[in-house]
Amino acid sequence: MTLKVYNTLTRKKETFKPLKGKKINLFVCGPTVYDYAHIGHAKTYVQFDMIVKYLRYIGYDVFYLQNITNIEDKIINRSREEKKDPLKLADEFEKKYYEDIKRIGVDSVNEYARATDYIEQIVSQVRRLVKKGYAYKISDGYYFDLTMFKHYGKLAKRTMQEAEDAVSRIDENDEKRNKGDFCLWKFRKKDEPYWESELGEGRPGWHIEDTAITEAKFGVQYDVHGGAIDLIFPHHEAEIAQMESISGKKPLVKYWIHTAFLNINKKKMSKSLKNFVTIREALERYDGKVIRYFFASNHYRTTLDFSYDILDQNKNSLERLNDFARNLKDSKNKDDLKLIEKTRKAFFIALDDDFDTPKAFSSLFDFVRDVNKNGGGKNSYEFLLEIDKIFNVLTLDNKIPKETIKLAEEREKFRKEKKWKEADDVRDKINKLGYTVEDSDSSFRIKKLA
Repeated sequence: MTLKVYNTLTRKKETFKPLKGKKINLFVCGPTVYDYAHIGHAKTYVQFDMIVKYLRYIGYDVFYLQNITNIEDKIINRSREEKKDPLKLADEFEKKYYEDIKRIGVDSVNEYARATDYIEQIVSQVRRLVKKGYAYKISDGYYFDLTMFKHYGKLAKRTMQEAEDAVSRIDENDEKRNKGDFCLWKFRKKDEPYWESELGEGRPGWHIEDTAITEAKFGVQYDVHGGAIDLIFPHHEAEIAQMESISGKKPLVKYWIHTAFLNINKKKMSKSLKNFVTIREALERYDGKVIRYFFASNHYRTTLDFSYDILDQNKNSLERLNDFARNLKDSKNKDDLKLIEKTRKAFFIALDDDFDTPKAFSSLFDFVRDVNKNGGGKNSYEFLLEIDKIFNVLTLDNKIPKETIKLAEEREKFRKEKKWKEADDVRDKINKLGYTVEDSDSSFRIKKLA
């Protein structure tokens, strides 16, 4: 089997060959920490978490780097609204971001890099761009001159903005040479954080933060850059222009991988449109593994519509898998080893085709159907454990806390006494502990909520 990956730069699937054997340097644009991360962020970070886990599973040594934008206009504007120090505000939301993604099982990142820890490297990049003639100084800072980089637009296949671009951070100044020129270093303004440098007192522009971090960690070229599709223009185009102008080497990145949008009410979910659901809000109603399963079982390049009804459907599908696996765990049946091998082959052929998770899960549910029909045992269970190392969606621990068992027994007593309101109240307590109770005529069964 050969892994093929869709490369945004070439607009086609390519055989995956890292720059140096099995070593992969992979960078994904992280959040700007001025608010809680929303469920659209979760889509990107869960899907890259799955991609990285799969790459490691098939033998690659992946160093996964993610930046944290902790100084930027949005952070400053939010801090003014809340009358807080911008860097302290960013620190608070950075910590909340880590809490949220941990709860949805994102744990493959090797290192998070804060922009403010790379001021020296940012200044160095701006200084070199000025020296080479790619950047110029005006009243409010240093800007990149797009006319000096003739390949600008090669990733997006255009040079003009479109409706879905992340363009809220375009820097405006009538002194700019070209409309699309972007700021590299912003001169100090009143009541804003700043750093002293040979460029003058100021702070970095948005785009230069990422290339300064990746040059420091990976050098001037590396294997994979990822992020959401709305970052292609102008953010990722700017990264290419900056780094290739500095180094004279191309391409900056061999494979560009982009996740599609998550829509709500048929519009892209975003904070600027105020039509978003935070990860925390979703976690109040669903276990993190249900959210993971929703994103992992859909292709990363497919635009998804979000609703709680859709999460309900995914919760039911995931519970089918969980019940299936738990039953296998204690089964004494013999396995159909040929069926396991057939499923394994189909599963990994799908993932080798640009991480085609829908086909992979389809083969898995075919496996569930066949095993339910003919029986299965320990080998089938071990196979499920193996593939869950990639997806991390199963919940196989059947150990029920004593508190939950006691509540279920109390509820059963109320049911037998036909005290339905009291029984419902206890059921709600059980649900809040992460469990549910399924009733039968003579007994009950406690299950962990998916």
